[in-house]
This record gives sequence, C-alpha cells and structure tokens, in this order.
Amino acid sequence: MAAYWIGIDTGGTFTDLVLAEPAAGRWVYHKVPTRTADPAAGILDGIGELLQQAAVDAAQVEFLVLGTTLATNAVLEGKWAKTGLITTEGFRDVIELARQRRPDYFNLDKVKPIPPASRDCRIEVAERVAVDGEVIRALDEAGVRAATQALQAAGVQSIAICFLHAYRNPAHEQRARELVEASWPGVTVCASHEVLAEFREFERCASTLVNASLMPVMASYLDRFDAGVRALGVPRSPRVMQSNGGAVTPAAVKRLPINTFFSGPAGGVIGSARLGARIGQPDLVTFDMGGTSTDVCLIKAGEPAKKSQREMGGFPVRTRTLDIHTIGAGGGSIAWIDAGGLLKVGPRSAGAYPGPAAYGRGGTEATVTDANVVLGRLSPHSLLGGRMPMHPEKAHAAIAALAGRLGVDPVRASAGVIEIVNVNMMGALRVISIEQGEDPREFALVAFGGAGPLHAVEVAAAMGMRHVLVPARPGLLSAEGLLQADQRGDFSLTRLLTLAAAQLPAIDSGFAELRRRGEAWLAEEQASGQTPVAEWSADLRYVGQSFELVVPLARGGLDAEAMRALVVAFHARHREYYGYDIPDQDVELVNLRLALTVPRPRPAFAAPAAAVDLAAGRRDVWFPATGYVSSVVYDRAALAPGATFDGPAIIEQMDATTVVPPGASVRVDEAGNMHVLLEDVKR
Repeated sequence: MAAYWIGIDTGGTFTDLVLAEPAAGRWVYHKVPTRTADPAAGILDGIGELLQQAAVDAAQVEFLVLGTTLATNAVLEGKWAKTGLITTEGFRDVIELARQRRPDYFNLDKVKPIPPASRDCRIEVAERVAVDGEVIRALDEAGVRAATQALQAAGVQSIAICFLHAYRNPAHEQRARELVEASWPGVTVCASHEVLAEFREFERCASTLVNASLMPVMASYLDRFDAGVRALGVPRSPRVMQSNGGAVTPAAVKRLPINTFFSGPAGGVIGSARLGARIGQPDLVTFDMGGTSTDVCLIKAGEPAKKSQREMGGFPVRTRTLDIHTIGAGGGSIAWIDAGGLLKVGPRSAGAYPGPAAYGRGGTEATVTDANVVLGRLSPHSLLGGRMPMHPEKAHAAIAALAGRLGVDPVRASAGVIEIVNVNMMGALRVISIEQGEDPREFALVAFGGAGPLHAVEVAAAMGMRHVLVPARPGLLSAEGLLQADQRGDFSLTRLLTLAAAQLPAIDSGFAELRRRGEAWLAEEQASGQTPVAEWSADLRYVGQSFELVVPLARGGLDAEAMRALVVAFHARHREYYGYDIPDQDVELVNLRLALTVPRPRPAFAAPAAAVDLAAGRRDVWFPATGYVSSVVYDRAALAPGATFDGPAIIEQMDATTVVPPGASVRVDEAGNMHVLLEDVKR
C-alpha cells in the first residue's frame, strides 16, 4: 500500500496543503481560506478536501506536519491564558523593570507591554541560590503552597516558576513544581530551568512567563487538531514545525510553545535551502509574502541564519530560531492616510475575512491586492485555479475612494500603494543582509508565498539584485518545506567560567548535562532508527564584556589542547565581527549549546510539465517605467523546462502570480523553477 505525507502551512489569509507520495514523486496541492475563528476546523476541512482531491485513503497517510501561527497570534493579540508567577522574594517586578529602558527613546507616549502575569498574580516566596549554585536559603515550602492556593483563587490557568539562579541549580524549582502539582492537581505549570537554562533574569523570566501563558492555548488547539486528524482516519499523530527548522511531536510543543513562533515561515526557509542545494544556488535571500505579512531570511552557503532571541509582544523570548525577519506587509495590507495626509500601507490587514475588496467578502478598504487588480497585475476573473472568483469592480471602488481622499487618480493611488509596500519590504531585506554585513547583490532572491512573486522582481531590482528565483509552486513552498524538515532539538545551559585548565571539570559537567537532556529528548521524540547528528557550540566573550559570540565546537567536550584551539577561534571570530581582537585578554565561557538533528528521508520533487504552450492571452499591465503596456499572460503549468521569454509578462498559476517587468528575461530550468534575470530592468 502506498504511503503519503501531508504538509500544512496556516497563514493569516490562506491555509496551504500539499500531499506527497514520496516513492513516486507525486504531489497534490490545495489551498483554502484560513478560518480565523477556528483555525483547527478550517485545517481539518482542508485535509478532507485534499484527500478527496488526491483520491487517497486517510489510513495511507503515515506522516503529517503542521506549521502554525497560533502562538504568534496569541501573543500579538494578547489572547494568552491568565498566568501566575511564583518567584524569589524581591524579584516579582523583574518582568516590568526589564532593562530599565523605554521601548522607544524618543516616544514618551509609547505604552510598555503588558506582562502575561499581572502584579497581583506574581507571588514571592523565600529561597535563594547563589550564582555558583550553592543554596544559601532553603525553599519555603509552606510559602509555595500558599502561593499556589492564592493563584488558584485568582483564577489563573497556568503557573510559571522562576527562581534566581535556577539555571545553575534547579533544585528549588523542581521541588516547587512538585508542591504546586500536589496542591493543585492538573494545573498547567512550567519552570524556568525547563524553558531556558541560561542566565539574565529578565530574559529568563520573560521567556518562562510567555511560555506558561501559551501552554493552555496551544494544548487546547493541538488536542482538537490531533483528535480531528484521528477522526479523519489518519493513524498517526501529527508533527509540528518549530522556529528552529525542525519538526517535533505535539507533546514537545505543549511543553514549549514558544518554540513555534516562526513555525510556518520556517517551512519556507527550509524549502528554499533544499531548493538551493538542488539547483546549485547556495546563497539565497528568502522573500515570503503572504496575505498579512512578509518574512525574509538570509541563507549563506546553504545554511539559514539563526539567532537565539526574538522579541514577541514587547518581551524578549530566548529560544533558538531561524533568523526570520517579519513585517506587516502582505496582499491584505490596508492602505490608509495618516494625520498629515500621507499615504501609508499596513501593518493592519484585511486578513481572510473580510479580506481585500476584490475578494467580495465584504471588505471595503483598499488593500495591496486591490491595487494589483487595478494595475492589471492580478487576474480580474479568478484565483486559486478558478475556485475563487474576483470582483474587480469592488477593487476599483475601494481604490477610487482612497484616491478621492488623496486627491489623485486611481492609477496614481494604486501605484503609490505598490511603491510604499515595496519600500517597506526593501527595509526588511536590508535588516537581514546589509545590516548584517552581507551584500544582497551577491544573493538570489527566492520569491514565494501567495503574493511574493507579484512584488519580488521590482523589490529585487530596487535592491540592486539581479536574480529572482520563483519555485514551481511558490504559493505552497512553505507547506512543501515542512515535508523536508528533519527532527531537531536545541539545548543550552549557562556556565560562567573563564576558559582555563582548572575549569575543565566544571565545563565537562555542562557537556554531560546537555548530553543527558539530548538523550531524554530523543527518547521522548521516538527518534530511534535514525542516527542523530550533534552540533556543539559555545557562547564566548572577553572577561568584562556584556555580550557574547557563538563559536562552533568539534565535539561535546574539551581538553587542554581543544580549549586552546577554542580560544584562538574566538579571537578570530571577534576580529571578523568587530575588526579587532585582544589576544592578552582572558576569554569567558557563557553558554554551552547542543543541537540534535535526526534526518528524515526527503520526498522526490514533482516532475515539471512536459510540453511548451506559451502565450495564454494578453492584458494591459501598469509598470513604473512604461505606464500601462500590453503584456503576455502565460499559464505556468504550460511552461516546460527550457522555456525562455522576455518581459513584460504575467505568469499565472493556482497558488501565485508572477509579474515580470519590461527588461527582465525568464528561463525555466529542468526542475520547473523560473529564473528571472534583471540586467536590463530600470530601477
């Protein structure tokens, strides 16, 4: 019996689904509007439709992986669970004191973020552990019980435990957790050493609180989704994509929901990296534009950039993630006029419902999609392969209303909307390239997402980039990427020690602890049968510095010789980043890190079209350099390997539309990917 895999990427406007038959290289694609009121129900309906479309029995599905934005949306919208905090005496206000800096130095009206736990639900108990892990005041167990009862009476749904220096010695947190669970059976609880075993009290407290506040939300969602998948007849529990580019079991996500903030976008980055490896293009910038946001990430030498801290809802959340930069710019981004009469676009979005005016679902405000319809870039008839009718008259009415308020004609207003959103996205590209010391002109831009190919060529030209890569299924690349993701777990702990021979035993104990955590994770993830790949690294800095650099380690252990080599490597890394090093200064170890990757088999790529039947029609399309010009409209499904043509052109397919301006040329490679070359495009 044939086996099938399903990948699902839930966005703010559309949910993308792909089904793969790995042995045969067969792929089936489906796209449905996202149900914002109940995302799980919408996904389950989409799975049922996909199985019916592919004529596949649910019992034949052996692997199903989900990319979800639920945790991100819950934080941004403040829809987290009511949370309580039990912390060390004198430290309940760490979450609000933060780093004692205003969120915006030059905006006195900027409101500070509201913590997941209000002050009345943050309770202190007596205990103290020193920075070296020594217990200098025993845990007040009666105080923990009293705190639990008070939080239960306050109606909290989840409890976070964060004690001072628990990253070095978690004994008090472990005991406090036992007391909480004994006093209040069934309550959701997490401790900081389980979430982030690293120093810096504010970041550890913030990460633990945000995690605790999301645990009931994510558990409810995943339980409903898992039950729904089982009801459809799928025999195995789904996997969930993490922000680090690896897929894990729902149980792991329920414990650490903060690991899923970039779950969906991570699939697109992984898919892009695999695509780059296939075609021999290792240096890429990903450009994922959907209905509500645009996500960008830099891939160098085949490896996506990574980072260990992201800000979510105004709070620093420390967890290993792909370095994906997100802005509120998508097809549904709403155009508006500020108090000074200037045109702005986003970050507010029309979403899936009511959506852009052109969708005919009740939306009346002008959006980026409506501007593209007015300028002839989007089909005036239908999207999603004809399943979604378009209403160009409503798009024209929304743009006309905006133009009237601006005092310009509708074409000028539409062009302004496109130009502004393109400039916004250029800013995002600068953040992950130029601001990181990388020249974007040395990279190819991978355009995907439902709206990515609509804007990518003009954005690339404005950035001085000369190569845009449009995958065979750009609107579904993130869902495809989910099926190409390995299992991955990231672990870290703090060891504040000078790199000296006398510290080797203490450092080795840190390696041993990380090894233990990794082995426990492998057992929980049922990752047997595949050989895990371990990547070790250390966060290092000069003694006296406040921040550190990550330096790779060849293995999970140090001897005197390896320590000397590590010091030399740090000096070189510091010189590379900052232009100087201090060879006579002592080097300090801050954190040890372990990344475990369990490789999964890769599905074969879908075969491209077999014949070339180019022109499907023509329509007038507006471009900045020419105004409206008659442009050829191609059906992407008919573009076989070897096809070449020049712009201006529009390439339409079920999941996306690609805009090729005058001066650009297009080549289709043997895998069905489009390469848009921009040598003669006017900027």
